[in-house]
Amino acid sequence: MNRPSKDEYYLNIAKAVSARSTCLRRKFGAVIVKDDVIVSTGYNGPARGVVNCQEVGCLKNQLNIPAYTGYDYCIAVHAEENSIINAARHGAEVKGATLYLYGETVEDSKITEADPCKRCRRAIINAGIIRVVTRKSETEIKEFNVSDWVKEDTEYYLNEFKKALKKNC
Repeated sequence: MNRPSKDEYYLNIAKAVSARSTCLRRKFGAVIVKDDVIVSTGYNGPARGVVNCQEVGCLKNQLNIPAYTGYDYCIAVHAEENSIINAARHGAEVKGATLYLYGETVEDSKITEADPCKRCRRAIINAGIIRVVTRKSETEIKEFNVSDWVKEDTEYYLNEFKKALKKNC
């Protein structure tokens, strides 16, 4: 019997959640698990009731904006954010939880490494989620310790601040 690990199990559920995405480029699904219970899910797509790219097209495609840039031109709420928001809407506790994140390209349905952006990392930190698990490939899983992001974000900000000071002197 080839039983999947817990991480594989929840990543497979995140993959199923990603199928609801309305993005024309990449589909992401997130599952938040606390004490081995799914407390929330989310996928990338616009705010509730707002037009989506499947209905009208992708503005980033029209403007030839590369992937993982131009967030101001994208109408989507990220899967990580939606899973946290959905938990809050239903009063689910996420502090101390693990977030499983799956991503794939729409064009060829290939796994895309789901590395949360800075905005999502900050939301995950503030939600109290302690671990993020993603799939790098069909066989490789990547794990993030959220506490590392606190240090990384602090270092990033301080470095950018030092650059700005030097520029203005």
